[in-house]
Order: sequence, then structure tokens, then C-alpha cells
Amino acid sequence: MLSYWMLFGFGRSVGLVYMYNLEPFSTIKQFFNFTQVNRSVWVINLLGNIGVFIPFGVLIPMAYKSSYLRGLELFLLGLTFLEVAQLITKRGTFDIDDFILNSLGFTLGYLIYRVLGRWAKSREKDFS
Repeated sequence: MLSYWMLFGFGRSVGLVYMYNLEPFSTIKQFFNFTQVNRSVWVINLLGNIGVFIPFGVLIPMAYKSSYLRGLELFLLGLTFLEVAQLITKRGTFDIDDFILNSLGFTLGYLIYRVLGRWAKSREKDFS
């Protein structure tokens, strides 16, 4: 589903040029200019780029029993693959800000994973 969203969803089509942004926070700053950006664009780009990746922060450490850094490493490897695919196919922008926002989503997911893990352990103690 994620590959579909990143390569085909939201009305994406093949562009004429390769698009990329390597300047951190430049795209993010544009979305805070509320006079030029409507709210739905802001929600999709900022909150969507965070929210869609929260499950990866839960599922990667759960599946691989990995630490935060190892899970983030695996996550960034997969994300790099998808961002490069967007660039090569001209179906999106290779954007460093996507890495920032997506990693924030992963980190929030990882925090949820840790909190739920501690909560589950405390519940086990209550039942023992």
C-alpha cells in the first residue's frame, strides 16, 4: 500500500524532469506558509508523512526484535529505496524533508511500541 501511495497515489503521474530537494526543512517551511498552502495539502504532506510511518516504528522492532537504532537503520534503507524509486520513475520528489518527517513517524511508532511493551509487562505482574 505504501509503495502505491508513494509512486501512484494522490494523482501522481510521470513528470518531465527529475525532482529532488537536498536542503533540510526547505519543503517543510513552505507548508507553514498558510497564505499560499491550503489546509488539505498541509495535512497530507506534513501529518501524512509522519502518520503513515508510525506503524513501521512498531512493526520493525517487533518483527526483528531490534533496538531503536537498528530498526531506524532498516527503516531508512527501505525508505531510501522508495525515495530513489520516486526519483527514477519521475513519480515524485526525492526529498530530504520526507526522510525527516518519515523518521519522525518511525520514532513516534517506536515510542508507542516501548510504552505498550512496558504496559504489557506491568499487566503481566498484576496477573502473577
